[in-house]
Amino acid sequence: MLPAIRQLTLPDLVLNRQGTFTFRIILAAFGIALRLFFRRIETVNAEIVPQKGGLIFVINHPNGLIDPALVFIGLPRRISFLAKSTLFQMPVISFLLRTVEALPLYRKIDAGEDVSKNQKTFEVCRELLQKGGSIALFPEGVSHNSPKLLPAKTGAARIALGTVSSGEPIDIEIVPVGLYYTNKTTFRSEALLHFGDAFKVERIELDAEGQPPRDAVKRLTAQIENALREVTLNAETEAELHTANIAEQIFATAAENENLGEKVDFLKNYIAENQLQNDTELHRRIHEYDEKLDKLGIEAEHLSLAQYSRGFVVKQAFIQTWLLLFLSPMALMGAVIHFPAYQLCKLFARLYSRHGADDIASTVKVLAGMLLVPLTWMINAIVFWFFFGWEIALASIPLSFLCGYAALYTLEQIEELSGWAKAIWLFLTSRERFLRLFVERRDLRSELREFDR
Repeated sequence: MLPAIRQLTLPDLVLNRQGTFTFRIILAAFGIALRLFFRRIETVNAEIVPQKGGLIFVINHPNGLIDPALVFIGLPRRISFLAKSTLFQMPVISFLLRTVEALPLYRKIDAGEDVSKNQKTFEVCRELLQKGGSIALFPEGVSHNSPKLLPAKTGAARIALGTVSSGEPIDIEIVPVGLYYTNKTTFRSEALLHFGDAFKVERIELDAEGQPPRDAVKRLTAQIENALREVTLNAETEAELHTANIAEQIFATAAENENLGEKVDFLKNYIAENQLQNDTELHRRIHEYDEKLDKLGIEAEHLSLAQYSRGFVVKQAFIQTWLLLFLSPMALMGAVIHFPAYQLCKLFARLYSRHGADDIASTVKVLAGMLLVPLTWMINAIVFWFFFGWEIALASIPLSFLCGYAALYTLEQIEELSGWAKAIWLFLTSRERFLRLFVERRDLRSELREFDR
């Protein structure tokens, strides 16, 4: 059965939870911020998540506080997620965490933390699960840049086994969730939540202290880790992942119709097959072809122009650019207004790229943007109020937003169209060379088809 892939809209992100007024405000703020930060957010198989009963979501952890934020707005059920205890010591973040009912997790790698306090957190988790609630945690323990899953910690298994094996018999299921980012630190990149099949936690005999036996914890932890591997990318090296990405770009030449779920599926298949076969000849040809395109400043998808006439290509180029010309005055104004905030976000991300053992560069960008962009609008409004009166000042706030969005859209389109412009020039001035590259792409795509399942 083919996976169900769905792109999340802004209403999906901000209207899918019930809760207090403060909770809904925070949900809306993060939903809007993440929808602006990411060009596209998709889910795979979200409909298979059980809607009732105790549920534990186990999730890989590639992107700092962006991961729990994405989980918070994107999961189909309301959750309490476990967050490292040091975050509860930070003024603003601690308020947000408590409002969304996050629970502290005490880690050995955080200096001065008492891991024995986890017992109390685990007891609260069990109470939530026994009431039919759901929790989410990150078994890897730290946010990281590794191209593969890190070994899972035992916390999820101990909570699950302790809950089902103490008191009245209840059903607890575990759902693996794989997070994927096309470029986790880049503004307007893309994000995916891939839901795996839920599996039931079996009741066991607790030891004399009322704790799950070590062997049972080890077995369930291994099962959790294996389930996570099914919904995540796992390359041995960055070079291997880079080659897979080049292959996927060559294969997915109809980029406008592509979705992230299919992209990740191709990458997983390519990595898995090549770890077995190690087809160095195919790797060499893929890299040589990529180098040819890099020298020309184009990508594989641009070669699709070879299927059209010169007149059609020129006509489409004009159609695609007229809207940008129309928006350019607003876009220029928006770029100027938001330039200081944008640069400060990048500066803060460089200065605070890590929090202890965790990579948090994207987190800093999003949080700084949530603060600095509205602050920019308020400063503009104050300036307009001083010179032109309160009516103009009030009108400047939505105008600043519209100009900012026009700048965002325009910059995205300019970046995308710059590659197409180079391709069009090559198509018009060196058609034979262009066609040779197109034929070479077709041959490579034919070989890569075996990884598209």
